[in-house]
Amino acid sequence: MRAVLRARAAPALAVCTAGAVLPAAALALVGRTEAHLGNGLHFWGVGATALAAFAAALALTIVGSRRGDARTVLVGTAFSVMAALLTLHGLSSPGVLVGFNGLVSFTGGATLPVGAAVLALTALPSVQRPQNVGRLLVLQITLLAAVVAVGATGMLKPSTVPSVPEPGSPLAVGTLVVGLLLFGFLAVRAVNTFLLTRRRADLLVVVGLAFLGTSLVAALLLTYMHLGWWLGHAFELIGILLVGIPVAVDLHRGTQSRSLTGGPRAGELVSAEEAFLGARVRALTLRLAEKDEYTEEHTRRVALRAVQVGEELGLPPSRLRTLATGGLLHDIGKLSVPDAILKKPGPLDGDEFVVIKLHPEWGHRLLGELGGFPDAVRRLVLDHHERLDGSGYPNGLVGGELDLETRILAVCDVYDALISDRVYRSAWSHERAVQLLRDEAGTSFDQSCVAALEQVLARDASFVLGLAV
Repeated sequence: MRAVLRARAAPALAVCTAGAVLPAAALALVGRTEAHLGNGLHFWGVGATALAAFAAALALTIVGSRRGDARTVLVGTAFSVMAALLTLHGLSSPGVLVGFNGLVSFTGGATLPVGAAVLALTALPSVQRPQNVGRLLVLQITLLAAVVAVGATGMLKPSTVPSVPEPGSPLAVGTLVVGLLLFGFLAVRAVNTFLLTRRRADLLVVVGLAFLGTSLVAALLLTYMHLGWWLGHAFELIGILLVGIPVAVDLHRGTQSRSLTGGPRAGELVSAEEAFLGARVRALTLRLAEKDEYTEEHTRRVALRAVQVGEELGLPPSRLRTLATGGLLHDIGKLSVPDAILKKPGPLDGDEFVVIKLHPEWGHRLLGELGGFPDAVRRLVLDHHERLDGSGYPNGLVGGELDLETRILAVCDVYDALISDRVYRSAWSHERAVQLLRDEAGTSFDQSCVAALEQVLARDASFVLGLAV
């Protein structure tokens, strides 16, 4: 697994790191160089570009609200408020529309921390629900109204808005620390999203957040007499653009944005496999559905439960991705099983069962021939019928020879098979299936995996109630 991660994710993360370091390096090299670029350039350059960013943020909000995508609406809210504050920052350039005023300092210091605070709300699952789109629109309107009120007051009566925070002051340093912590928190979530989706566009968010963080340093520690202060404005606009690109791409594809939310949840990862796991996985699941609809539906349910159990056990994003892919493909070897055996309306005889037991090896071989699938995924396909006590197949592995992902998949596979109706037997009840797993925990099945599955099922109230009806 680590070798696969290095081979596939490490190069992209290295490029991302280089991009993230670039603005900080530029600021360190030339940040304190004296610059006299004039207030007119600040007025037109910052004001006009920020106004364009504001229009784009509103468009993002409108599209997100129409699609019921609360995450996109939240990102649009953050960007629109940031762009509105930055527009005010440009329009309040001393000597153009107004004289010396505190608004230019106040908006310059508040833009990024306020935006980061709004973006940090993406960490709250309740905020991301589609039914909260209306509340988020109210939040956006309220924040924008506050920005307009502050702007009108500051432009009409410049003395009423204090010139805070002073560059390098304790208030500025404190604001900087809070802002950088928020951006760092968001960057960690964006990296986790990439480790789940492996989409390079998601790494643009990390680079964009680095640009925004560097811009915050320039805004709070430098003055307009420093070149770094001017660079900070450019970094801020570039950062907004980079963070917004993956959101716009997701909207174009018709999927909800996940870049700042720590990655898709289990159900999303499995149900939208083409968006998050790639077209190759989707193509194979379609082939399996054409071969046998029950098997494809079974693999999808097993993959969902396996990722949920993996989350319950605290697996990192890269291993959850492996579970999702392995779960969806664990029965792909049944493409090679004759229909007369796979769809037989009754129990299999001895010879037929020998054939069906070959599907793990056939699936493992198929993925190897296709190429591009990690060894960890191929191992799940090969080992999902192995048992801790060596009673499984095809290789009779025991105990420590089975990794945690295989143990998780085995438990979820058996559970779903037991509660499913088959032509030769009726579905078992939830209670009976769980009791069998409990009885064989510690012998055939891993105890921690059985316990985690029970916890997942207990929380899924609609699932349990559905079984009881």
